Amino acid sequence: MKRKQSNSSASLLKGAAALSIAAIVSKLIGTLQKIPLQNIGGDGVFGIYNTVYPFYTLMITLAAAGIPTVVSKFVAERRAAGDEAGEMKVLSTASWAMLSFGAAGGMLMYLGAPLLAEWIGSSQLIPALRGAAPALLFVPLSAALRGFFQGQKNMMPTAVSQVTEQVVRVAVMVGLLLYFTAQGAAESVVAGSALAGSVFGGAAGLFVMLLYWREYRKTDCGRGDRSAARSGGNKSLLREMLRYGIPICLAALAVPLISLVDTFTLPRLLAFHGDELKVMTAVGVYNRAIPLVQLVTMLATSLSMLYIPVMAELNAKGDQEGIIRHTGLALRWFWLIGLAASAGLAVLAEPINMMLYKDSIGSATFAWVAWSAAPGALAAITAALLQGLGRVRAPAVHLLAAALLKAALNVLLVPQHGMTGAAIAGIAAYGCAAALNLALLLRRTGLRPRLADVLVRPAAAILAMMAAVLLLRLAAAASLPPGRLAALAESLLGVLLGAAVFAAAAVRARLITAAELAALPRYGPKLVQTLRKLRLLR
Repeated sequence: MKRKQSNSSASLLKGAAALSIAAIVSKLIGTLQKIPLQNIGGDGVFGIYNTVYPFYTLMITLAAAGIPTVVSKFVAERRAAGDEAGEMKVLSTASWAMLSFGAAGGMLMYLGAPLLAEWIGSSQLIPALRGAAPALLFVPLSAALRGFFQGQKNMMPTAVSQVTEQVVRVAVMVGLLLYFTAQGAAESVVAGSALAGSVFGGAAGLFVMLLYWREYRKTDCGRGDRSAARSGGNKSLLREMLRYGIPICLAALAVPLISLVDTFTLPRLLAFHGDELKVMTAVGVYNRAIPLVQLVTMLATSLSMLYIPVMAELNAKGDQEGIIRHTGLALRWFWLIGLAASAGLAVLAEPINMMLYKDSIGSATFAWVAWSAAPGALAAITAALLQGLGRVRAPAVHLLAAALLKAALNVLLVPQHGMTGAAIAGIAAYGCAAALNLALLLRRTGLRPRLADVLVRPAAAILAMMAAVLLLRLAAAASLPPGRLAALAESLLGVLLGAAVFAAAAVRARLITAAELAALPRYGPKLVQTLRKLRLLR
């Protein structure tokens, strides 16, 4: 019996690891695909895409967020009771509900595209809205099937389908972009083709899930009462699932809200600056830095998830000393990493802009947007720590408050300062979410960080890093010919030098110990050795 439990636990851990890796890979692909999108389509297409995509994300969240969690919970409960017919009934009910919600949402998005574009303030968005709409036929049903297999403690179907969905989506997007740009199509049509990649990706993800479902039905564990799988579910079960799933969905809605604020405010606030295409081009320039900031916050979010079970266990044991120790360490590391990322992106804004997007237009706005990475990383870790301590809803409420602040500041700043105003509003919004989370966390844990540790010494390390990178940039400008290849060299060397100087300065300022730096996987010992050779570390 013990061996069986051990094997089950090991299998579950492997599945969880596969699911985590798949989530990171999927998010990485989804973030970095915006670079070829801008390179092929240009800033106008980029702006239209980034205006519509948050709304598409909202629709997907409404239709499918929480469904895998809900279905997995209900399936696991029935599986534990040996009720295979009940498992099939859960899947059947969820599948019919998702098909209905997805079809209704897709039809609403397609037919309502002209009205929605009018609300947002640009008719350029209509093809993009319609291009993404059919994806709602596939993604919600995939979510139901993923939840079923997760309830079976089989995470591999979800992992494979997630990665497949993203790979197909990006591949089709790039192919359609190349085709329509070669045909000389209008920017709105090209952006619509890019959003259509979501349809093919969603279909591919569903196809993978159906293959796993077919294989499952062939096995002995799938040969139970199939009449439940063929029926349309039942209303009482659906009500029970919705009652459990709606709070999860509402919490998930908080995440895309800040991006959605830009969707509904920027086109109208910028309308007086020129025609609709010029407005979309300005939005595209504004969005150049956002994929890199999202990459930082995505990695921070993924890593912060590791703290949820740790904090939950410490909280259950009543280990207040352990809670304070882990909280202090996590806050310090994520704050320093976020600051270093923000400062590095800001000081290297021009060469990174040139390297990724072929020109340096909007580099000042790029630098402003970069500073949202630090509060974004802090918001991610504080949210995870609060969730681990049982405060699940508070981070979502704080993100809602941040979205409201973003909307208000956009109205105040964008008409006067353009995209720089939107970037400043973004810094303030993520700062608001991080500050509210932090205030609640400090009150809950009793942790009292010192001002010198939080601001003064980190500022000294950041200034040292920025000074070193600026000197490198001056040397590069004097010795390298202008162009994209030179920008690539300047960016990569700047990142390496900045990381080394910041690490050395942080250790000297006792923000990070040499032992903590050496404990970093793979590169930690090499970094410490290099810093000692350069006499930046004792």
